[in-house]
Amino acid sequence: MEFAPHSSHLNEPGFSTTRTPMRSRPHYPLNLKLLILGAALAFLLLFVLRSGFLFSNSSSSLTTSTSDDDKDKREVNCSPCCTKIPPSLSHALIHYSTSAITPQQTFKEISVTAKVLQKSSPCNFLVFGLGHDSFMWASLNYGGRTIFLDEDEGWIQQIKQSFPMLESYHVVYDSKVNQADNLMEEGKGQECRDIGDVRHSMCHLALKGLPSEVYNIKWDLIMVDAPTGYYDEAPGRMTAIYTAGMMARNRRGGGETHVFVHDVNREVEDKFSREFLCAGYMKKQEGRLRHFTIPSYKDGSARPFCP
Repeated sequence: MEFAPHSSHLNEPGFSTTRTPMRSRPHYPLNLKLLILGAALAFLLLFVLRSGFLFSNSSSSLTTSTSDDDKDKREVNCSPCCTKIPPSLSHALIHYSTSAITPQQTFKEISVTAKVLQKSSPCNFLVFGLGHDSFMWASLNYGGRTIFLDEDEGWIQQIKQSFPMLESYHVVYDSKVNQADNLMEEGKGQECRDIGDVRHSMCHLALKGLPSEVYNIKWDLIMVDAPTGYYDEAPGRMTAIYTAGMMARNRRGGGETHVFVHDVNREVEDKFSREFLCAGYMKKQEGRLRHFTIPSYKDGSARPFCP
């Protein structure tokens, strides 16, 4: 998830940052708008077909003596509800069709997550990061719950002015990019491999100060596209990647969690995603985005940390 710049952030050519590149990203505006339009139309088509199917079943249960006038009346009354686009999707279509700002994720990168959402939504979607593309993710998860986490309180307030409907929370990261090597070594210890609630973990990679909602929800998708992570003194994504993987393994009731990591062209994102989300769980890499599917370790199966 990429974000618009503000004065406290630097730009790093060739790398994705959380905010800086948002000012000018002219490469994919048309493709992105087509993606969002297509996704919205797909949701609409599914909505219409589902409504039509329910109506058809309901009609077949009526007696054959029902008059044609009554049938016509029911169809007319049903039509506005069956074909009307939900307000949130209408808003998203208008916003991204008229906005000159596009996310830095490419069309192909966005498509990887969008395809999973098309199959999974409505679902629970946790996103490390907040930006101008956040409204897109929330709209693609129409009817589900999408939560955004960001380290910059001022940025959260700025985004809320444009998108007050988004659910976002401020979080604090106490590790920096220049601590990545030490944290990698610690992460190989047994205390960082034990599966359980990260709030009670002895591993320094575990994020323990997130909002309670984050720990109490069973997440279907998690995207790591923050914190900043593009210079030595910046908050790094080591803890976010590790915590996403442990939440997936500790998922209640079995199943699997889709975890996406952006900016894997950078050293931290590359090494930590391979180590803690596991190369054996990687389904796809598209550009700078990796997609992992991590099974629950709470189903009674004996699994190694990585396959």
